[in-house]
Amino acid sequence: MEKIDKLDLQIMEIISNNARIPFKEVAQACGVSRAAIHQRVQRLIDLNVIVGSGYHVNPKSLGYSTCTYVGIRLEKGSMYKAVVDELKNIPEIVECHFTTGPYTMLVKLYARDNEQLMDLLNNRIQGIHGVDSTETLISLDQSIKKEIPIHAEAADE
Repeated sequence: MEKIDKLDLQIMEIISNNARIPFKEVAQACGVSRAAIHQRVQRLIDLNVIVGSGYHVNPKSLGYSTCTYVGIRLEKGSMYKAVVDELKNIPEIVECHFTTGPYTMLVKLYARDNEQLMDLLNNRIQGIHGVDSTETLISLDQSIKKEIPIHAEAADE
């Protein structure tokens, strides 16, 4: 992988705090040209250092009032890929992680209410071949949501 330098880190720190900031303002803050910022950002995208862009939709604004984490235990860990393929067909699931510890995988999902949550758990997730058991944790409030810290000093390490 190509080396990430201080300017790259400075750019990432600025745009991770405000993805809609004009490149002109980033260039001014970094003391370089707008073209240099554009080239650097495109390079970071091409290197898969910067992934995704866009807006985040508040699930509550669409009627999804319940955020839930579901720990899933599989009959065999080797069934992971097949189970993930089935979970991809459930639109309310927004994240899926292959984990260590008591669960084979952990998913994050949004439900409109407890009735929909029960349907998702009992009829959709637990009905997938290979799912042995689930444990549900309902999020009462999201207190922190942020990107990983980016510091220009990291380029010196």
